[in-house]
Amino acid sequence: MLNEVIEYFPLSIKSVINSFLEKNKNLENKIEEIRIKSNGNLSFKIGQDLITIFSNVTKGEMQEIFENICEKSIYSYTKQIAEGFITIKGGNRVGITGSAVIENGRVINLNYISSLNFRIARQIKDVSNVILKYVINIQNNSIFNTIIASPPGGGKTTILRDLVRKISNGMPEINFSSKICGIVDERGEIAAMYKGVPQNDIGENSDVINNVSKSIGINMLIRSMGPQIIVCDEIGTKDDIEAIEKATLSGVKGIFTVHASTIKEIKENPNLSKLIQNNLIQKIIVLDSINKGQVLEVE
Repeated sequence: MLNEVIEYFPLSIKSVINSFLEKNKNLENKIEEIRIKSNGNLSFKIGQDLITIFSNVTKGEMQEIFENICEKSIYSYTKQIAEGFITIKGGNRVGITGSAVIENGRVINLNYISSLNFRIARQIKDVSNVILKYVINIQNNSIFNTIIASPPGGGKTTILRDLVRKISNGMPEINFSSKICGIVDERGEIAAMYKGVPQNDIGENSDVINNVSKSIGINMLIRSMGPQIIVCDEIGTKDDIEAIEKATLSGVKGIFTVHASTIKEIKENPNLSKLIQNNLIQKIIVLDSINKGQVLEVE
């Protein structure tokens, strides 16, 4: 994945990065982000540390990188740019900042790009094993409608992605048959679609709609693809909840993630509490933000 990202950089920067990695081979698989600032530094983020490996990235070099990630057609990427990120080959995601162009109260573009943040994609398989027993309803060969929660960076999307892969493929080892999963990937973090092809393994029976709001995406998938299970990342708006209510009341199961640190916090959320009070959520799983990949509490 890292090598794919480096290919977007000008030769002057690429050679410095390759030289650094050659001398520090132990760090290559630990790099989480490559952060670049116009007329500033290029740094690697590893855990909480930032390592600067290139100084004074010129505006010209920044523009070349930006054009490369847009495949020399910035106009065709306008919608993604307005969202603040572009998903590139390999499932890597590039965060973008600059001067926002506003129309009718909405961002429609970003000019004068000032920073880019390449988030290195690494899929971790079988990381969802820790929550399978809470999500899978073996008796009915189905799942429980589930909320997976953690603070930002707590690993919920990584676990969700792997969970969908397993459910979509089926798990013969526990007598669980494959399911048709409809994924609303609003920000491209689950499947990481690139030109219509998921860059992450999300299972053989998963259908993905991306770059659309969760409320619209849920309704579109139900109308067009007949999913047995709907999957969304980071729900919370009133529109999200209404679409989920409609889907679950029609018999479609669902797995959703939210930003929260405790079950109490979820229940106090005015939108999420509606799903719980109406018995449309059967399991709530909170992940441990300190010990990543572990469960803190379940209800």
